[in-house]
Amino acid sequence: MRSIMPGSAGSYRFTLLAGAAAFALGAHGAASAQDLPDSDDADEFVLEDDVPSAPESNNQIIVTASKREQTLQEVPISVSVTSGETIEQAQIRDVLDLQTVTPSLRVSQLQTSSATTFIIRGFGNGDNNFGIEPSVGVFIDGVFRSRSAGALGDLNNVQRIEVLNGPQSTLFGKNASAGVISVVTREPQYEFGGMVEAVYGNFNQVFLRGDITGPITDNIAFSLDGTYQRRDGFGEIVNLDEEINNRNRWSTRGQLLIEPTPDFKIRAIADYARIDEICCQTATLVAGPTAGAIQALGGQFSTDFFAYENFLNVVPVNENDNYGGSVQMDYQAGPISITSITAYRELKNFFNQDIDFTSADIATETRDQEVQTFTQEIRVASDFDGPFNFLLGGFYFDETIEQISSVENGSDFRGFGDLLGGGPGTLSFVEQQLGLPQNSILSTPLLTSENFRMENTSWSIFGTFDLEPVDGLVFTVGFNYTDDEKEFALSQTSFDPLAQVNLVDAFIVGGIAQALQIPPGQVTPDVINGFATDPATAPIFDQIAGAAIDPATNALLPLAGLQFQPPFLSVPNAVEPGRTNDDELTYLLRASYQISPEVNVYASYATGFKASSVNLSRDSRPLLGDYVPGPGLSTILAPPSPILDAGLATPNLTTGSRFAGPEEAEVYEIGMKAQWEGFGFNLALFDQTIEGFQSFAFTGLGFALANAGEQSVKGFEFDATINPVDGLVLTFATTYLDALYDDFTGSPLGDLTGQRPGGIPEWAIATSATYTHEFDSGSRIITRVDYNHESNQDINNGLPTFNAQLGNTQIFRREVNLVNASATLALNNGLEIGAFARNLLDDQYILTVFDGVAQAGTVSGYPSPPRTYGGVVRFRF
Repeated sequence: MRSIMPGSAGSYRFTLLAGAAAFALGAHGAASAQDLPDSDDADEFVLEDDVPSAPESNNQIIVTASKREQTLQEVPISVSVTSGETIEQAQIRDVLDLQTVTPSLRVSQLQTSSATTFIIRGFGNGDNNFGIEPSVGVFIDGVFRSRSAGALGDLNNVQRIEVLNGPQSTLFGKNASAGVISVVTREPQYEFGGMVEAVYGNFNQVFLRGDITGPITDNIAFSLDGTYQRRDGFGEIVNLDEEINNRNRWSTRGQLLIEPTPDFKIRAIADYARIDEICCQTATLVAGPTAGAIQALGGQFSTDFFAYENFLNVVPVNENDNYGGSVQMDYQAGPISITSITAYRELKNFFNQDIDFTSADIATETRDQEVQTFTQEIRVASDFDGPFNFLLGGFYFDETIEQISSVENGSDFRGFGDLLGGGPGTLSFVEQQLGLPQNSILSTPLLTSENFRMENTSWSIFGTFDLEPVDGLVFTVGFNYTDDEKEFALSQTSFDPLAQVNLVDAFIVGGIAQALQIPPGQVTPDVINGFATDPATAPIFDQIAGAAIDPATNALLPLAGLQFQPPFLSVPNAVEPGRTNDDELTYLLRASYQISPEVNVYASYATGFKASSVNLSRDSRPLLGDYVPGPGLSTILAPPSPILDAGLATPNLTTGSRFAGPEEAEVYEIGMKAQWEGFGFNLALFDQTIEGFQSFAFTGLGFALANAGEQSVKGFEFDATINPVDGLVLTFATTYLDALYDDFTGSPLGDLTGQRPGGIPEWAIATSATYTHEFDSGSRIITRVDYNHESNQDINNGLPTFNAQLGNTQIFRREVNLVNASATLALNNGLEIGAFARNLLDDQYILTVFDGVAQAGTVSGYPSPPRTYGGVVRFRF
């Protein structure tokens, strides 16, 4: 069943599966009774040969969402928890799969293997622009991963993953205006043990992972784990006889746990992850008017969106190296605990790909990016017997980002431009008329090359204070003060000669030259100013200027469509300092009450903050006010502005965004958490708003970054678990989102005020059924079925080129219905044999869409992955 255009696509399957969702009235897959406790002193679980067995009752999931160990029902925060056991049973390989068990979270991988977006409650921004920090913060073992490209390694030796919804800056020192994903891995153990696993599946998938842990001395333990994953591509580059969307990645991590005294613990971690893949599968949804030009050049493009066929002139390259280390020190002094986490990380990301997505040799893009990050966090927390407790922390962040990128002209680009301009010989005629070298337009080796650099330094102090005046009633006040400074330098060279000519100004210069009977090269700015202001010639100038902006008299204007990348105004300059500096105090007010040992309720108000982001793309342009372009982007007709007055204006300069200002979030939330023997649920109702949400859209060769005036979402999150009989766990979780652009007048699509933001499903459901049958011998059979649904939704609010031409009347939609299943035979000797299937019913839907590069009217997109299945053998020792 496919879901592409507006309508009821996918609704039949949803009807069939809705019954399963209703039947599995139980909790989020994360909070199932089979989950291991995350605290060593949780004694309600029994370990036999390192294989967990489910408790007969109770559901005590230990989390550290509040930076203290609490049960899931105690912590007064909307948090979803996915245990390591659920990750194994559901065959979740990486964070891309995590959304199938967490309905408030959406994760998508688009242009490259490392371009991933995390969205919580409808808020989040993409990682295809390294100048933009995600609104959803990702922490792995307490270490902030500033770019999602540095958080994509295979999930191995995971103890649990906590997804915290809403702003969390009072608990995490760095930007977290929309939420936090916190991955917690297992510490080394003093008892020797480990696990090895091998998976083989369709598309020749091979996945190997393992871990080993044990003592070195009485107070030093170690662990070592690693993963290796290969898979054939599920797409094909037909004309090159090459696969695409393959998997080729590996990772390794080593840990030391040192405990010199019972009160002092040191945990040192070093890790390395490598991705080297061919990505990503694209297809054509709408073939625009330029399709004929592509075909005339002998080029081909896909015509069936879900045929997983590609036609490219180069095989894409995606390389990602992510490595670093951290040292965490914990000291307990009676009721006071002190924690320090020091980390250094490097991320290297390189890709090269065909950006016109046809077999015609038109253009390719290369990006070489490097990120170096140092972080230091210190926390002091209390555990007094009295009514008052506190947590105080400080966080320091220092990061450097460098990017070298370019767009290379292909051998067919000039012929393509000729056909778009009117036919063979068009560009030669233009070169003759404008005095440009013959065969120069769209023929340079490079269209553009860029050098971007950004340095970001920030620090924050944060904390929470709890007061419990009577048993069960807790009042919490939290705060975070952040100071964030960014310095950036952006430079670009545009090589195409046509892009360096303003077609309005060229007409004006020619008209003045003709009027004064001088060569065009002698029409200097002083000559233009004198001609425009001399009473004798000013009327003539007005006539020339009027004709210059009229397509009926200026035959050059249609060539604007071939000016793909105009000259770039470098930063810093005399007007733009290339610097941002933000500071903000955010806070939390909360009251929670334990009505009974089984039921807690809470109400909270919180604010959040994310500092300014920088547009590290070739579409970075001055802010309106620093420069005001004239008609047709004319410099001659432009009104006074700081950039023009300083003599900095470049041909075809326009306004846009160098950076987007801070995001400021606020959320009202009330919730209830309850747990009885065999049944429990969590409910949160919220009203969340982000002012100045940093929205960006792909514009063809770059990205437009802008602050949405205000974006809000109202809704609720509900998850529950039920154990109707021994061994059976039913789970159900749903999120309802009523999202709105309260104010967004400056979007690339015009005024979106009053519209629902695209890409946010109204309903998201994650439900599962797990049954464990235990034999008298102690061996078990574990079966699991889970279902993930996203209601029919607009994929976005339109495309800057395609939908603008149609008045935003044709918006692509999608609906998601995923069924996953697994079965495992776990023998009492540690051997496990199983089988799995993800996307069992082969649901097909669009991940996202974008304007065809240099192809007005063409729409390309990314199709969903097909069904995958396989077998697994695992041995614990």
